[in-house]
Amino acid sequence: MIPIRASRLRRPLVALLCASLFLGACGATEAPIRRDDGATAARWPAPAVPATEAATPARRIEPAMPNFEAPSAKHCARPIQTSETPGTGRIAQHRPVVGAVAKPALRSAPAMEALASRAAPMADASAGLASPSTMEAPPPPAPAPIAVAPRPANEPVTAGMVDDNADFGEYLAFRQRTRVAHRERDVGERYLLQVRDAQGNVVPDAEVAVQAANGAAMWARTDAGGRAWLHPRAFDAEPSAVYEVTVRKNGRQASSFLRRGQKNAVDVVLERPGARPARAQLDLVFLIDATGSMGDEIARLRSTLRDIAGQVARLPSRPDTCFGLVAYRDIHDEFVVRRHDFTNDLDAFQGVLDALQAAGGGDYPEAMNEALHETVQRLSWRGDDTTRLVMLLADAPPHLDYLGPQYDDSMVAALGKGIKVLSVGASGLDKQGEYIQRQIAQYTGGRFVFLTYRNAADPASGPGTQTVHDVGNYSVQTLDKLVVRLVSEELGKLPGAQASRGG
Repeated sequence: MIPIRASRLRRPLVALLCASLFLGACGATEAPIRRDDGATAARWPAPAVPATEAATPARRIEPAMPNFEAPSAKHCARPIQTSETPGTGRIAQHRPVVGAVAKPALRSAPAMEALASRAAPMADASAGLASPSTMEAPPPPAPAPIAVAPRPANEPVTAGMVDDNADFGEYLAFRQRTRVAHRERDVGERYLLQVRDAQGNVVPDAEVAVQAANGAAMWARTDAGGRAWLHPRAFDAEPSAVYEVTVRKNGRQASSFLRRGQKNAVDVVLERPGARPARAQLDLVFLIDATGSMGDEIARLRSTLRDIAGQVARLPSRPDTCFGLVAYRDIHDEFVVRRHDFTNDLDAFQGVLDALQAAGGGDYPEAMNEALHETVQRLSWRGDDTTRLVMLLADAPPHLDYLGPQYDDSMVAALGKGIKVLSVGASGLDKQGEYIQRQIAQYTGGRFVFLTYRNAADPASGPGTQTVHDVGNYSVQTLDKLVVRLVSEELGKLPGAQASRGG
């Protein structure tokens, strides 16, 4: 679809905003809802060029248009397709580098060419980095990766979980007391969007456009429960009083308004959104830090994958599941990112996971920025009526001193594509890593999961209930069971899931 110019939006928006403000002044408690009238000229994401060829776009120049393809794959019944972004380690023996980071060879996109360039972190607010006056103090020099003695092969890995969207006040308090370097997106002000059909059923995977008269805009897709969290200050530098919220699915469209400060949710009724698929569709990606310190976690995932897949297959919704794997290290390693696109061939997927080895690393931060970008932008995510989940397993934060893709841009694009990130903090994850993993999970509607031990400060102490992370009120399960639980809870929100469970 060709993007609609801002000038074409301004007249209808001004009229609608005036109407909304008038109703608000007259004491209306609910924003007006228009059902399927087709009058709103909503602006929807449409890339100017294919994502694989585009350079990194300028940050938030209004009106912002994210550069990504909407999920559109029809199936994943294909052999595994593997792509790799090589690092300098592959050619280091032929081209030694002294006193500088070598440019990674054979980059496939200008955005990846920038990996080897270094920039002063958090220096320029106009480039999307928080200014020194608003930025948290930089962390102390990064510690060396924690050496952890290998655990017995059959020993379970235990984990806890917190939902920062459910306990949002505590999450904001955590952000306030945690002083680390990060990419700032202001989520302090948020509003719930709920989309239903005329019969009151939730409408999952509906496209959402939120826009203001000044051209600021954001995009989302509703989750399996027909919901999305909207954060005006995360995309609008000068928040407007009123935003128009437009929802569409299967050619049907409806609109409502978000008035900043309102206490009630934004409710939109979308009539005749289309028939639901007979079987739930699940796209599940394992996004894994594959540096040397992650050996135990990779080994555990390798040994429990079939059990996880079997339990997911037996859920009441009997999901049609596609599996994807994205592994990453750092720019000086053999590879930066190695991605295996979606497949429904579990044997083949087990094979690529078996072949994954933990190696490399060195300094503490890793190439999470690049890996999250490729996960969101370059995998063949399926289209309408798919539940899309990423299990991010890492023990270190991303580099914030490289140009190129940035994790906050990727989490914004993930919300636009309906991808939830379940962030798993592995042993050795520091405060900065925890902050960033929770930031990604909260914004995309996911959860923060963390490994637990008998002795919180000693990962070699074995499975237990203790953690060094700044969390409370959590229960503990083995990691594989917790993964199945999170998938089950997400699929359980789908319309008809309760009836399936009862049957």
